[in-house]
Amino acid sequence: MTTLFVRHDVSDYAAWRKVYDEFRPVQKANGVTAEAVYQATDNPNDVTVIHEFATIEAAQAFGKLEELKAAMRRGGVLGAPTVWFTNKA
Repeated sequence: MTTLFVRHDVSDYAAWRKVYDEFRPVQKANGVTAEAVYQATDNPNDVTVIHEFATIEAAQAFGKLEELKAAMRRGGVLGAPTVWFTNKA
C-alpha cells in the first residue's frame, strides 16, 4: 500500500472542503482506497491530505490528473503543495 501526502495552504478552508468533498467520485474512480484531511492546530487553512492506493503507480498517476489540478485551483490552494509518498511498513 502506498500513501500520498499533500500539504498546502488554502485561502478559505470551508470553500476548499466543499470542492474536496465534491471530488470524492474522481478519487474513487482513480484508485483512492482511503483518505483523510488534517488541519494544523494553529492555522485551519494549513491542510494536509492523505490518500491511500494499492500501488505507487496508482498514487503517482492520481497526482498527475488534470482534474485534480483544476479542483485544487477551484478550491483556493495557495502556491505549490508539498507532496510525498510512503509505503506502509
